[in-house]
Amino acid sequence: MINPDAIDFSKNGQQNHLASCDTCHWVSPYIVGQNNRCQRCHDALVQRKPFAFQKTLALTICSVIAFFPANLYPIMTILQFGKGQGDTILSGTLYMFQNGMVPIALIVFIASFIFPLAKILGLLYLLYSIRYSSKLSRRKRTHMYRYIELFGPWSMLDVFVVALLVSLVEIGNVLEVVAGPGATAFGVMVILSIFAASSFDSKLLWDERVDDER
Repeated sequence: MINPDAIDFSKNGQQNHLASCDTCHWVSPYIVGQNNRCQRCHDALVQRKPFAFQKTLALTICSVIAFFPANLYPIMTILQFGKGQGDTILSGTLYMFQNGMVPIALIVFIASFIFPLAKILGLLYLLYSIRYSSKLSRRKRTHMYRYIELFGPWSMLDVFVVALLVSLVEIGNVLEVVAGPGATAFGVMVILSIFAASSFDSKLLWDERVDDER
């Protein structure tokens, strides 16, 4: 067990030779150069994820690149008797609004556009705050990262909605739904953003010397 009296609360865990387990989040002593194990689950301990900043930055930049074709190219095309016009995420959302499918339009717009954009911008801000100063305290930025982690599963919600629409639309051979290049780009963007969030190490936010704990 860790003696609380031996902890200097003006320092972070790394400076106090402590590490939290990535599996069970138990805080255990950490000695550099040794094979450190969690005292609760005996999983391997690391104070910082190797190259976490570089990995997250690279994956986030790739997510930004994939974001544009995901929203500019058609995500699907509905063909009727061999003819049809492709719809992007935004044009498809507008079409649903105009045809009274407001709940579905809101789900698609929030899950396909708002959540991915907020997640990417949030990660970029956290990465920026590690290298440069930030008006938000470390505690608030840590909470911000927790919220970003929640965006991951919800980003795939619209995929299930589109799959439901496809099953309703494809009646016989009259109508046919074809996935567009935007769908591939969107899937790549979601996967990259999930990996970017998982590779980020929130402990890096506490490495800087900041006294503000608002």
